[in-house]
Parts: sequence; C-alpha cells; structure tokens
Amino acid sequence: MQRKMRYGIYLPNFGYFGDARTVANLARDAEQAGWDGFFIWDHVNLGAWVGTGLPFVDPWIALAAAATQTERIRLGALITPLPRRRPWKVARETVSLDHLSGGRLVFGVGIGIGPDEWDYLGEETDLKVRGAMLDEALTVLNGLWSGEPFSYDGAHYHVAETTFIPAPIQQPRIPVWVAAFSQNKGPLQRAARWDGIFPLAQDGQGDEFEQLRRMVGYTLEQRTTSTPFDIVYLGHSTPGDDPAWAAEIVAPLADIGFTWWLENLSIRREGPEHAAKWTFERLRERVLQGPPKL
Repeated sequence: MQRKMRYGIYLPNFGYFGDARTVANLARDAEQAGWDGFFIWDHVNLGAWVGTGLPFVDPWIALAAAATQTERIRLGALITPLPRRRPWKVARETVSLDHLSGGRLVFGVGIGIGPDEWDYLGEETDLKVRGAMLDEALTVLNGLWSGEPFSYDGAHYHVAETTFIPAPIQQPRIPVWVAAFSQNKGPLQRAARWDGIFPLAQDGQGDEFEQLRRMVGYTLEQRTTSTPFDIVYLGHSTPGDDPAWAAEIVAPLADIGFTWWLENLSIRREGPEHAAKWTFERLRERVLQGPPKL
C-alpha cells in the first residue's frame, strides 16, 4: 500500500495569478506553509475558454521570480505543450531555471489542448502529428540536457552536432512528467519512458477513480526501469480547516500509487457562481492553511 504523498499548489497563469510578483509571493507563502510543490499552467491565451480581458503571465518568467523567493519547494509549469515550442529554446530555459532554483525544477509536458488556444495561430492541429512531435522534442531535450555533443535528424526536428552548457543540476536529467488522457494507451506508454505521469480521466468514460486506477496500473506495467516515478493527481480544493476530511479525500489516491496531490486554485471549473466566492484573499488563505496530511 502506497501512503507517501507530496502536496503542491496548482494555479492558472492568468486572472488573479497573471502577474509574476503575485506568483512569486504566493510561492513563498506556499513554501512557508509546508507545501512541497508549486506549479503553474502554461498558456499564451485561451480565448473563449476563460473569456477575454484577463491578464496572462509567461510561466517561465513567473517561475524564475518564484525561484528567487523560495529555497525548498519544487517548481514547474504544468503542462507545457512541447510540440508548440522550439525544443532547443525550451532546453535553454529549463536548464537556466534549474540552476536558478538550485535543482528544483519539474518539467511537465503534453501535446497541448484544442483550438481555443493555438489553432488560430497556425500551429499543428493533428493529434497524431503532435504526439510524434512530442516524442521527438523530448529526445532532443534529453540530448541537449546531457551537456555532451548531440545531434538529431528526425521527421520534425533536426539538430547538427552541438553541445549545450551547462547541463542541469539535476542528473541524469530534469524530471519529466507526461500528461495523458484515458482513452488510448500511447500517452501512457510515453509517460512510462520518462519520470512521471499526470493522468487525466475523461468525461463520459466511466467512474473517474476507476479510470485512474487502470491508467496507473497500465503505466506501471510499462515501466522497464526502477528509477523514481511520480504519479500526479489534479485535485479540487481540500478543506484546509478540516484535516481529517482532507486526509479522507487524499488517502484513496495514495493507496493506488499516487505520489502527488495538486491543490487546484483554478476557479473557472466550478462555474461563475462558485468563482465569485473565491476572492484572491480566500485562495491565498487556503495556501496559508497548508497541505492535507495522511
């Protein structure tokens, strides 16, 4: 039975949190309150999905600011749509942040969400193509992170022999968490090759917990090494003033192998009536109350 869990804050990079100083200050609050991780979305714009007129912040700028205000807590962008980035630029950004933070970066990746964010910018829309691009981009990243001479000639990316210095502080690499939905096995197999999975159940595909149980089980079966592997759950908000209730929420996930609980500070998903009740002050209060404990 797996009972060891770590706990992180998970917040959008827009709205209340669309400012690097605000994010950095909240990361400091989270560390002081005992949270283990602090993670921010990676979106450039979401259009109709969240409405217009909301300020956005670049997650890498915000995380760099957060790194200067913290010493212990893990940091990362979840989830970076790597097929819609230049992997060599991401390699430089991630290594720089790993050094700035003293080796605390986690790199979360996926193929990216649907048309509200990227299609109108002329980016690739085919899911299979984006999956292939993600696999190639991860290979490129891993090679550039090595600090050794590296070259690559793929269908989507080409790198003449080069060496990126410095290598990350974390070795053998910055931990890579891969987002995966439950409707096919390809993303689960991809996640098994790296350092963690961010499994997401699908509406209309049955009970969420059972979906997650199957996804976790299948992914672990695909693992071919005994290196550390994280399984990350995106939760809603736990009751910060009721530790026993919070533990009841988290415990079943720990029992099936989850290693991280992410406390979701996004208010969009609960609807406008609920969102109106969650001021920035209330969200910060939840951070200050600290994580649930088993």
